[in-house]
Amino acid sequence: MILIVRGRSISRGKGTGRLLVSPAPISFLSGVDPETGIVVEKGHPLEGKSVAGTVLVFPFGKGSTVGSYVLYALAKNGHAPAAIVNLEAEAIIATGAIIGNIPMIDRPEVPLDSMSDGTVVTVDGDKGVLEYAQG
Repeated sequence: MILIVRGRSISRGKGTGRLLVSPAPISFLSGVDPETGIVVEKGHPLEGKSVAGTVLVFPFGKGSTVGSYVLYALAKNGHAPAAIVNLEAEAIIATGAIIGNIPMIDRPEVPLDSMSDGTVVTVDGDKGVLEYAQG
């Protein structure tokens, strides 16, 4: 059975990958290495993990507007998330997703903490949905 979680479309396109879920906001400017995609922010729940090719789920972004360009750089060097899901999109992450062609949705109809790391999902930014197989 395919389950569909509806949200709001932020950046168009489709991306499939394993969920990487953070309960904490992410700063791309100083929190993620733009060359490797590894979370480097000390004490962050995802510290040491790579965002590359994942469907990255986190509440919202934080930090400088330069974070948008870090997302763009990650996309250009092949280390960007396959897609992004936020509780509430804000300008820094939304802009980075759009210029980096990273599919993105926000306002999912289920709580972010109900999503399990490692589940393979597809985000369809055109339709504003997240889809995954259950069972």
